[in-house]
Amino acid sequence: MSCEHLICAQCAGPVVEGRCPVCREGRAKLHDQEPGGISPALVLLILTVLLFFTLALKHLTGG
Repeated sequence: MSCEHLICAQCAGPVVEGRCPVCREGRAKLHDQEPGGISPALVLLILTVLLFFTLALKHLTGG
């Protein structure tokens, strides 16, 4: 989410400009958030690698 188009309820100014303490706090909260979790592409990659290792191990043990 971006604060680019948000309007502050305290000062009615754009949050991105940070005119008042409420704007600055909201802007900091939005920009300081780390992306949550791991991406679906990374999960798929990990599962694919695990599948290949499992198949290779099964093939090597003759099972």
